[in-house]
Parts: sequence; C-alpha cells; structure tokens
Amino acid sequence: MNTLPLKTLTTLVAAGAVIGLAGTGTASAATQPTGQAQQQVTAPPRGKAAATANPLYKTGRLASSNCSPGSLPRGSTAAYKRFLTRVTNCLNRSWATQFRKAGLPFSKPRLRIITKKVRTPCGPWSAGADGVYCSADRTMYMLITKTQLRRPYALGITRLMAHEYGHHVQQVSGIWNYYWSARNSTGRSGQLQLSRRSELQAECFSAAFMSTIRNTLPVDPAEWDHTVEWFRQNGAKAWAQNDHGKGPTQAFWMNRGFNSGSPGSCNTWRVSARYVS
Repeated sequence: MNTLPLKTLTTLVAAGAVIGLAGTGTASAATQPTGQAQQQVTAPPRGKAAATANPLYKTGRLASSNCSPGSLPRGSTAAYKRFLTRVTNCLNRSWATQFRKAGLPFSKPRLRIITKKVRTPCGPWSAGADGVYCSADRTMYMLITKTQLRRPYALGITRLMAHEYGHHVQQVSGIWNYYWSARNSTGRSGQLQLSRRSELQAECFSAAFMSTIRNTLPVDPAEWDHTVEWFRQNGAKAWAQNDHGKGPTQAFWMNRGFNSGSPGSCNTWRVSARYVS
C-alpha cells in the first residue's frame, strides 16, 4: 500500500485534454470480437443528445477488466512503461464492453509514452500536465518524469490514465461532437463552462473505472479518500482559469463516479451550472 503524503499527488493532477478542431470526426467502426453474438452497432449520436442522452449512460456499471497491472517499482522506466501499457489494456477491455452494450462503434486510443514534453498534432504541451489526450490522432501521451520514477504512485498514475481515456470515450461516443459545436457558438464564459462539463465528466469516468478495479489494482479505500481530499483542496490550483472545475466540484464527481461505477452517473451535461462550477 502506498502511504505517500498528499504532496506526492501534485504531479499527478488531472491533465487537461489537448484538443483541436481536426479531432471532431466520426468514430471508427468497432470490430466484433470472436465468439460473441453479433450485436447491432449504430453511428454515434449527434447534436446535444450526444452529450445529454448518450447511450453509454444506460449501460450500467462499467465492466470489470480483472485488471492487475503488477507492481510499479522505483527507478525503472521499463517497469513504468509496462505498467502504463497494462492499465491501458484494462481500460480498452472495460470500455469496449461498455460500447458494445450501448450499441456504439468503438476504437482503441493509441498510447505514446514519453520522457520529455512533446508537441502533439493538437498543439504545444499543456503546462503542468503529466498526460494529455489529443483527439487529432486519438492518442494518449503519458509523460514519465524523474519525480515519478523516484516516487511511483500506482493509484495516482492509473487515475490520470483513466481520466485521459475518458476524453477518448467522449471523442468516439460523439459527446465531443456536441462539445465543439456548442463551444464554437458561445462566448468565453460559456466556453469555460463547457470545458468544465467535459473535464468533470472525464474525471467521473476515471473514478468509475477505479471503482471496478478496487480489488485488483488494488485501490486502497484510505488511499482513494486521500486522493479525493487532495483534489478537493488543490484540484483547481494547477489551472490558470476555471476550466476544470473548483476543487470541491472535482471531488464531488470523483466520489459520484467511484460510488456508482457507472457512466450513467457521469452525465455532467444535464445538470445545472452549480454542479459544474
């Protein structure tokens, strides 16, 4: 069990999605797994309903992936890369099942593990981020820093990966089609609120995944509570403007996702503004 102090979570704050207009295309068709019954797959929904009434919300608890990525020893870049790859495979299994239940096409994101900041097809690296998702190439970029190698924190990096994966879920499910359409037709205040709805949903998706692997990662209850409390107190400090939500708001959606384990509890697009403040 990791017993690191709260300050070790500083470098694992939820990274903002690096996104560009080039990434608003339709999702790729899903491949039907061998040995499973054929299920009708429809195109991702469009318009506001893609965000407010997405079929994913009716799929129940996120599928368990029996995720056991192994240990995360100190000082080993190879072990860190292996851990990140295994967690990504767990996320792929869980969300592929969820998309099948929703009758939506699914495609996996790419994973690129880096040891220094890079420019992605979506633009420059976000300041303060240890991971980003670029919708232009549907890739999760995960940065391994020297600090992380010295003080590896399995729960923290898994939560961050699941957050970035949550943005991929928004992309391929059609949620981001609405997000960009709405963003391009509103003012600065409205854009910030839309950004918060997107980021808070990704955080809730992440927490739902963490709930499904609580017994296999494992996710220690005290560690999780510790993490949520850190975000309650510090979650907004990494961002120059309120585009991710206030700390208590982030903690609210983390708890909501973890307690339910269901994407249906993560519908940030239908709630009033005070729940995405």
